[in-house]
Amino acid sequence: MTAAEFADAQVLSEASPALDDAWVRELARERYGIDGEMKPLTGERDRNYRLERAADGARFMLKISHPAETALVADFQTQALLHLAAADPGLPVQRIVPTRDGAASFVCDPGDGLPRVVRLFSYLPGLPLPEAPRTPLQQQNLARMLARLDVALAGFDHPAGELPLPWDLQRADSVRGLLAHIAEPERRALAAAALDRFERDAKPVLRTLPAQPIHNDFNIYNVLVDPADTDRIAAILDFGDMVRAPCINDLAVAAAYQAGTDGDPLAAIVPLVAAYHAVRPLSPAEVGVLFDLITARLVMVVAISGWRAARYPENAPYLLRNNPLSWARLQACERVGTAAAAAAFRRAVNL
Repeated sequence: MTAAEFADAQVLSEASPALDDAWVRELARERYGIDGEMKPLTGERDRNYRLERAADGARFMLKISHPAETALVADFQTQALLHLAAADPGLPVQRIVPTRDGAASFVCDPGDGLPRVVRLFSYLPGLPLPEAPRTPLQQQNLARMLARLDVALAGFDHPAGELPLPWDLQRADSVRGLLAHIAEPERRALAAAALDRFERDAKPVLRTLPAQPIHNDFNIYNVLVDPADTDRIAAILDFGDMVRAPCINDLAVAAAYQAGTDGDPLAAIVPLVAAYHAVRPLSPAEVGVLFDLITARLVMVVAISGWRAARYPENAPYLLRNNPLSWARLQACERVGTAAAAAAFRRAVNL
């Protein structure tokens, strides 16, 4: 598969068109009755803004979707948050703030003929996890929160869950064509070997596992902790990569961002697996494919972000923020091997 054939390439390869700040302010004022300070936020695809209402200081996050994203996909995320608010009200996820006429979302055209979905979310305060000190208890709480989220999403479904998604770990092999953009032969071979294992050993098993909507991007940049108690998970952000898939994919994504780069890259992953298993028990089949899913996710990070950064150098620092560490993690995992990792995970869950 070539880069041009890569799933959803339009959303990932095209930068979201800039919007006029005055137009965005008027949109917030007209549709939500919010007037006050506005600050643009970073985002992979969408245009995001933090709004602070002058009247009472309340904060919100306004999301204006990439014009290539369909209303159906945006509705998947919207309905998931509405479901979570009912299924597990204590989960620290954003809440949908309706428009003045009660709509959870709406479509607008800023004048360029490209309709976009608009939503307003509650703004969750907290300290980004990468900026917080790391502790074993924090890591256990992180895994428990992910498992709790997966349990809550089990009763939800949406037709958009079946649509192809660039970051869908079930289809990790779809990035194989992007490996041509990796200049170093050693790294290219490392990534190809991980995809080979995924195709041969993990993908057939994934087809046999029950699927449900999952968060699909539980990385450390999408988690906030309480500044006064950094062991407490204060917020789970960004449901923009949701997909219908086996739950083990959610754990694999989270674990990929916990892997070490030294002699024991599994040291931080094994407790994560055990804590997740305590809330949502893992099956032997799930445990058996976990390591190959972790390395496949790392390949996706370096392949997709590297490909995008080459096309949009002005956004390269944001797109490549995980790349050096992801390469180091992939190299460290390669030294461990699938058999040793699977054995460690089985011991962690007492299989």
